[in-house]
Amino acid sequence: MAPPVTTMSGAADAHLLGGIAIVVGSSGGIGGALHQRLSAHPRFRAVLGLGRRSSPPLDLTDEASIAAAARHVGALGADVRLIIDASGILHDDGLSPEKTWRDLDAAQMARAFAVNAIGPALLMKHFLPLLPRQGRSVFATLSARVGSIGDNRLGGWYSYRASKAALNQFVRTAAIELGRRQPAALCVALHPGTVATSLSTPFVKAGLDVQTPEQAAERLLDTIERLPPGSSGGFFDHRGDSIPW
Repeated sequence: MAPPVTTMSGAADAHLLGGIAIVVGSSGGIGGALHQRLSAHPRFRAVLGLGRRSSPPLDLTDEASIAAAARHVGALGADVRLIIDASGILHDDGLSPEKTWRDLDAAQMARAFAVNAIGPALLMKHFLPLLPRQGRSVFATLSARVGSIGDNRLGGWYSYRASKAALNQFVRTAAIELGRRQPAALCVALHPGTVATSLSTPFVKAGLDVQTPEQAAERLLDTIERLPPGSSGGFFDHRGDSIPW
C-alpha cells in the first residue's frame, strides 16, 4: 500500500493531489507564507509564485500581464489544481481608509477597486479556464470581513469595504459559470483574519487576535482543504465559518 499523502495541513488526504499550485501576490506577507508552506509539502508538481517581480511578471492593474502569465502557466502542460489570490490594498502613499464620506476621493476609490476587485476579476477571466474539467480544483481569493454588507456595523473604510464587496460578487458570479464547465471546481472568497503584515499593522487595535503570516497561511490552507462540495461561490473566514454577504 502506498504511504498517505501529506497535505497542506499535514493530514492524510488526496484532495488537490498533483498538478500545479499558484500563489498570486507571493511577495506579500500572507502570499509569501502561503508560497513557502505549499512549497514545503511534496503534494504538487510545482508551486508558482506570481507578482510584479516574478517571471513572468503579473500586475493586477495590467490585463496584458495577467493574460501573459496565464498563457505561461497553460504552456506548462500540467493540471492547475490550486490558485490562491493573496493580493489586496488597504493603504499606500496617498491612499488610506476613509473615516467619513468627506474623505472620499475618486482617484483613491478607483485605485482600491482596480487592485481589490477588477484585478482579481481579470485573474478569474484568464485563470479559471486553466482549471481541469475533471477532479477537484480550487480558486480562492482573499477578501475581508469588512466587505460583508450584512456585517457592517461600524461604517468607514468606504473604498476598501466597497471594493471587497464587489470582489465577493465577482466570486459568486464566476462560481456559477465555473460550475457549468467544471462541476468539481470551487471558486471562493476567504477572510484571512487580522495578520501582522504591512497592510494591517497600522490599524491593529488592542485585543484583536493578530496572527503571524505563517499562522494565517496554515489556517487558510486548512480551510481550503476542508471546503466541501457545494461550497463554491461562498465567503468563509480563516476558521472555515461562513460570513454573511
